[in-house]
Parts: sequence; C-alpha cells; structure tokens
Amino acid sequence: MPTIDRTKLTSLLESEEALFHRSHPKSHELYQRARKSLHGGVPMLWMIRWAGSFPVFVKEARGAHFTDVDGNAYIDFCLGDTGAMTGHAPEATVAAIEAQIRKGITLMLPYEDVIWVGEELQRRFGLPYWQFALTATDANRFALRMSRLITGRPKILVFNYCYHGSVDESFITLDEEGTPMSRPNNLGPQVDPLYTSKVIEFNDIAALETALSARDVAAVLAEPVMTNIGIIHPDPGYHEALREITRRYGTYLIIDETHTICAGPGGYTAAHGLQPDFLTLGKPLAGGVPAAIYGFTEEVSQAFAARLALDDADVGGIGGTLAGNALSIAAMKATLQHVLTDEFYAKAVALQEKFTAGVESVIREFDLPWIVKRLGNRSEYWFRPVPPRNGGEAHAAVDPDLDRYMHLYALNRGILMTPFHNMALISPETTEADVDYHTKVFRDAVTSLVEA
Repeated sequence: MPTIDRTKLTSLLESEEALFHRSHPKSHELYQRARKSLHGGVPMLWMIRWAGSFPVFVKEARGAHFTDVDGNAYIDFCLGDTGAMTGHAPEATVAAIEAQIRKGITLMLPYEDVIWVGEELQRRFGLPYWQFALTATDANRFALRMSRLITGRPKILVFNYCYHGSVDESFITLDEEGTPMSRPNNLGPQVDPLYTSKVIEFNDIAALETALSARDVAAVLAEPVMTNIGIIHPDPGYHEALREITRRYGTYLIIDETHTICAGPGGYTAAHGLQPDFLTLGKPLAGGVPAAIYGFTEEVSQAFAARLALDDADVGGIGGTLAGNALSIAAMKATLQHVLTDEFYAKAVALQEKFTAGVESVIREFDLPWIVKRLGNRSEYWFRPVPPRNGGEAHAAVDPDLDRYMHLYALNRGILMTPFHNMALISPETTEADVDYHTKVFRDAVTSLVEA
C-alpha cells in the first residue's frame, strides 16, 4: 500500500501553484483590482479559500461547463456547491425569469404561481403547509423560532460538524474529550452556542436519548445524511430511532434537505419515507435564483397559529421583505416543473455511478487506503480506509494539504471540484466524456503522488 511523501507533496503543490499563476493572469489582475474595493478581493470572504492563491474569475457558465476570463474551459463538478445542481442557466428557468422580470420582480403580494408551488411541495415532500425565504439559513432560522415559540423550550440539538448554512445555533462542536464548545473560528457569535444548543455525534442513539431526556430541547436540526464533512450515511434504523425519541420527548424534528435534495425529487425524505415536523430546503430550488422553503405539519400549523399575534407578525423575526418575491416564485415553479424531474435524477444518478466507479477503479489500481461515498448525484472521496460514522471521525480524517493538491491539480487541468472537500455533483448536462476525463485526471494526480 503506497504512502504519500509529504516533502514531495509540498514540492508538487509549489509546482501546481506556479502553473496556476501562469495560466490565470487576467484572473490575478482582476483579483488585485478587486482588493481595492472588496474585503479580501472577493464578494464573500470564504471565496479566497479556493485552491490557488487567488480565485478564478468566471466569464460565462452554461450547463455543466464554464469558461474563465483567461479563456480556460472547465468541467464544473462543484455546480455552486448544490446551488447550481440543475446546471447553469437551465433553459426552462431562464425563460420563466425573462418572462417574469418584465411583469414585476417583487411586490410583497402573492402571484397565482405560488399556489402551484405550494401544491407541488406538498406532493413531493408530504407536508401540508409551506412558507418561503431566500436562503436555507433563513428557512432553518424561522423553523427554529417556530419550534421555540410552540414548545417554550430554549435549546436546539445539532450534530457534531453539521452543516446548516450560517445558523448561529449550529456552530457548536465537541472537543477531543467529547465536551461541547463553540466551533473554532465561530466569528463573533451573538450568543455563545453553549447557551442555545446541545451537540452530539450523528448515529449515536444513546447520546440522543440522553440529550432529549431533559425536555429542554425545542427541536433537533438534522441533515438526513451528513454532507459538508463528507457523506455520512445513517446507520440502519437510526432515522426510525430519531423520529421515535423526538416524539417521545416532545421535541420537533427539522430535516434540512438543502444538500440531500441530490437523493431525488423529494430529497432523502421522500426516498426513505421520513416523517419530519419541519422540512427546509434552499440552493437549487429555483435554478440558482435565491429561494428557499420551509414546510411543516398540520399540528405545527395549528400550534403556531394559536400563538401568533397577527398584528405583530411582520416584526416577529420570521420572514423578509423579499421572501416569496415574484421572480423567485417564477423561477421555482419552472425549476420544479421542468428541471428537477424524475428524468433529471435518473440521468444524473447514472452518471454519478459512473463517476464513482472511475474513482474507485483508480483507488483499487494503486491499492490506496481511500474510499468513495455516494448519495444520489453526489459523491465524495476520502483519504481513509473506512467510512466515518459521525462528524468527529470525519473531521479527524481531513488532510488539508492533500485536499488542496488534488483540487489544484484538477483545476489546472480544467476540472472544478467543490472547495474545502472532495465532493462532486453531476447534472444531466454533464457528459460521459466529462466523467471519463475526471477519471483520467484523478489517476494522473495519484500517479504524481505515488510514483518514485
């Protein structure tokens, strides 16, 4: 079994960084200009963390491909980290946007199309009532507020190294001894999450029972499969236990499908028959236009209505001036009706199976202690021999230098992977040739690491 020579890895990284600089002079020029007006030279600070010492500036994107300002062409396996899972600029969504934008963008009044969207969400996810937001972060925030209002309980339970956007309550983790702490680099929290949240490891039923038994937890906020720390599947029977225990202790269950919508048209919830009290979703829902939704049960609807003072609803911390705007609704309707269809998933999942098989073939060829995990049209490879069962195990396996090298090697050869981890998304616009090319580049990267 080969091992990675760390000295050689450092040298290879330096070579790839030099190649990146030579291949992206215009992006570097724009980055230097941007630093004079944008903090960090980017519109969102984390964009500087892309492989390379500055970001690629995009010129145009279509389907599963894009070109940068230097004329370099790329296969996009990041797809906006799920935000563009539909592929860039899907035709049906673009047509709906063009039609709606001439009739009004936002009015704080409903359009008839919003009823179609609500009925479609009922059909896909099985929950009767829906509301709208602009991001999944806000959808989660609003569901948490509703849960606290109805239950009168102060705490939220999340899983170690979970991902729920920038929800304050989710920035809590466990240290090496299993003691809860504010997550490292939790920037200026409004409230220390130790006061608002409890945290346990995913797949730990005993810890779940203990955490909820105090009856001070309003809601468990959970991805049905952990995704932003690798793809961590639930153990057999875990979701049944999660649902039974939350009900027994009067705790609401919020399922966040923002990444796991990759599992099918109704997300992991529909594919596996989950029964959440709330469901939240954002990112690809409107083909890349900012839009999010949160749905809930009849019981939640009645309990919330009984506690809602309608005269104060606009200042209660739930909602937003642009939420449910006409443009987002039009884009959402078109995307649900014509893009995120059964046919979309059938083609994308088949391509993802081919992608995964290609990576696994290279791992076997070189006898590497690595694995690949897949969910729907999403997969991720890991530099460890066995799948992690929880966020703590996954975090311990992170190899930043090796991650960066694999990303930068691919980027320099026209492949964009999702930043911060080795995740690839497949859209129906991806081709078999794209997948085969990734397998080749992946093999070449491995060869460069292990050859004498």
